[in-house]
Amino acid sequence: MALMTIDDVRRILVQCAGEDDSVDLEGDIAHRSFEDLGYDSLALMESAAQIKQEFGVVVPDDEITEVKTPQELVDLVNGLAARAA
Repeated sequence: MALMTIDDVRRILVQCAGEDDSVDLEGDIAHRSFEDLGYDSLALMESAAQIKQEFGVVVPDDEITEVKTPQELVDLVNGLAARAA
């Protein structure tokens, strides 16, 4: 199974919730809050469904709502994948 990357998070967010023209998703977004990037908990819930489909990792609702940055999401997904392996 492939590890999730920041680029995967960027792509999934845009795919699931669109892109706010006022927010720059280019460059280093790893430690910017989802709120600053223009994404709310609903966008993260939709992203969790896409993560399950693409990576085969089930991210529990209570855990997805706790992540604050793309890097935290990458770490969570990759950690869950490692435990499941």
